[in-house]
Amino acid sequence: MIMFDALSQETRLRAFRLLVQAGSEGLAAGVISEQLRTPHNTLSFHLNQLSSAGIISSRKRGRSVIYSANFELTRDLIEFMVKDCCSVAFASIREDRKTGCSIIELTNCCEPEAKTGH
Repeated sequence: MIMFDALSQETRLRAFRLLVQAGSEGLAAGVISEQLRTPHNTLSFHLNQLSSAGIISSRKRGRSVIYSANFELTRDLIEFMVKDCCSVAFASIREDRKTGCSIIELTNCCEPEAKTGH
C-alpha cells in the first residue's frame, strides 16, 4: 500500500504528525521546514511523496504553499486497520452520536504476568 510506503520514512512521518497537529488550517512549507530542521529542497521531495500517496494536500495562499493532512483518508486507513486487521475481541469502532466522531475502543489484550513468589 502506497500510504505505508510514504509514512515509513522518518522525515515524512514527522511532517505528517505536524500536519495532523496543525489541523485543517495546515502549515506553510517554510514552517514545516523550520520545525523539522530540514532543508527546503529535501522537505519538498518528502512532501511530494506524501502528496502523491494522497496523505496530504496543498493549496496556494499568496506566495506560500500550505500543506494539510488528508483526515478523511487517514480515518479510512485507521478504520480499515481496526475492522479488517484486528480481532473484534481486541478492538472495535463505534460512532459517537453527539459529536459524529468515530471512537476506537481497545480492550486490555495484554494481561500483566502473574507475580510469582520466587
